[in-house]
Amino acid sequence: VLGVAAMTLVLAVTSGFQQQFQDKVLGVNAHVIIMKNNQGFSEYRDIEKVAWAADKEVIAVQPFIFVEMQVTRGMGYLSGVAIKGIDPERMNTVLDVHKQMVEGTVDSLKRPISEEHPAPPIVIGQVLAEKLKAKVGDLVTVVVPPIRNVDTSSWESLAESTQSVEFEVTGIFYSGFAEYDQRLMYISLKSFQGLLDWGDKVMGIELKVKDVSRADEIARKIDKDLGSIEWTVQDWHALNKNLFTALTLQKIALVIVLTLIIAVATFNMVSALTMMVIDKTREIAILRSMGSTSGGVARVFQTVGLCIGGVGTTCGLIIGLTLCELLQRYNYRLDPKVYLIDKLPVSVNVNEVILVGIVTMVISAVATWFPSVKAAAQSPVEGLRYD
Repeated sequence: VLGVAAMTLVLAVTSGFQQQFQDKVLGVNAHVIIMKNNQGFSEYRDIEKVAWAADKEVIAVQPFIFVEMQVTRGMGYLSGVAIKGIDPERMNTVLDVHKQMVEGTVDSLKRPISEEHPAPPIVIGQVLAEKLKAKVGDLVTVVVPPIRNVDTSSWESLAESTQSVEFEVTGIFYSGFAEYDQRLMYISLKSFQGLLDWGDKVMGIELKVKDVSRADEIARKIDKDLGSIEWTVQDWHALNKNLFTALTLQKIALVIVLTLIIAVATFNMVSALTMMVIDKTREIAILRSMGSTSGGVARVFQTVGLCIGGVGTTCGLIIGLTLCELLQRYNYRLDPKVYLIDKLPVSVNVNEVILVGIVTMVISAVATWFPSVKAAAQSPVEGLRYD
């Protein structure tokens, strides 16, 4: 019971982490990204056509620029940030940032510079806003390295000369993923191109597809259509491979450990059945003398063992699912600085619950083998010799 309950709960939590990280990653990142190796490019409209033609499940495409910089506000408020230049007209079709806004809107990035608003608009993460003590309407200063002083192989400044540009905070988003909320900022693509003096160049193209599970397949197809090693095409899973690999390995390790716990618990059942065989020697002998076969006697103890396993599995699943429901309702908070997300995720997967039940019953069936064989081997003469 305890082993099955623990496995059910742990699988739900680990599945929840995987699902939460996937949702957070896909909320801020596109499903497929196309980049030219270590350099900007101006032929992005042609690449967009290749992306659209690659598969009918490509539903949105947009160019972007992504560079790490620094942002300051007032005296003493400084932070390293990652600034992404996007097309405000197409952003909502590719990314889900508009669903994560807590103040202002993503559409504010469309606002032109005017006398009333001389600073270009910028959207920042909530944790970053708290760190900078900034709110909507405040000005923040971005330290921008001139393009001639940028090493395109690492996107780092090669010289000390920089320029500082003020932006007006027009929106604050909260994704629940600390890595993004404390570092990410959005500005319009044209503003970014002007800051870097890039003209009409971009750093990459990002796509949204209908079925995220096919993103890898679509990425490979686009890579084949481009037909050049200078292009790099990656899907969302490849871009976050280390994160999802670590989560998968953690899940596998926990399942193995908890399966061993269930296996150890079945030894108690083996012991109980073996003692039952010894205790019921006389009854077994009577059954055999009345014509019961060895297989018939064995099935008696197999049935007992499977009943024990069935009751334990059923009770364990009920307790495990009840704990999962309680955790979901309690909404247990986590430290996003440690766990990257702000609450304990619980996601019950029906297939995993069924798998737990099947594995437990298989282990129970195997555990009944030795006592059943021992019972079947009992001789009627030996069992009744002293009666």
